[in-house]
Amino acid sequence: MCPELLSDARLYALLLKYDEDLAKSTHSEGCPCGWVLHSAKYPRKPAGAPVRLPDGYDRRLSFCCARDGCRKRRTPPSLRFLGRKVYLGVVVVIVSAMRHGVTRERAAELVASVGVSRETLARWRLWWREAFPATPFWQRARGILAVPADAADLPASLLSRFEGADEATKLVRFLDFIKPVTTAASGNWERTLMVELRPAEDARCADRARSRRRSKRQRDHRAG
Repeated sequence: MCPELLSDARLYALLLKYDEDLAKSTHSEGCPCGWVLHSAKYPRKPAGAPVRLPDGYDRRLSFCCARDGCRKRRTPPSLRFLGRKVYLGVVVVIVSAMRHGVTRERAAELVASVGVSRETLARWRLWWREAFPATPFWQRARGILAVPADAADLPASLLSRFEGADEATKLVRFLDFIKPVTTAASGNWERTLMVELRPAEDARCADRARSRRRSKRQRDHRAG
């Protein structure tokens, strides 16, 4: 994963647009009690971006039920924020994925550019190695991978499963895929997981299945 993506202002604007679209979808669904949702954004202090962020990045999009006696909060998933982490999701993912395959000097430059301490890096490694694999989302999602992602090498092992025209596209697809872990109210992700985004090897898996069916028909034909 290319660290230069951290300086791409267009990427941050795109992720904000994704979050706004997710918020619109959540708002249109309304509250489970049947009432409408009112905007209830809450402040965030996004850290780690080496470029100026678009207006609105200091707010997490969220809603609250309009009915007295309910007032239940609904916070849509996010491609910008990785749960409660202070650092932006792209920073956590890219820095964590760059742990391997770069020189110590290059890694030090990367860490310095986003202001991440060694203690924070250690917490991120622990989260990817232990907390993320234990989430209900990952317990379900890993089952759709034709080739399992090595839990010891997350997030890099999962990032490699995504295809795209460029590194930014792959990263956005990755963030979209894992977005259920960014909120406690992730909606019907279990139903949509299989059709939302496909890791790269899913297409190859389908090709292999078609090839097996073709071979079986040929064997049946010869046997007949």
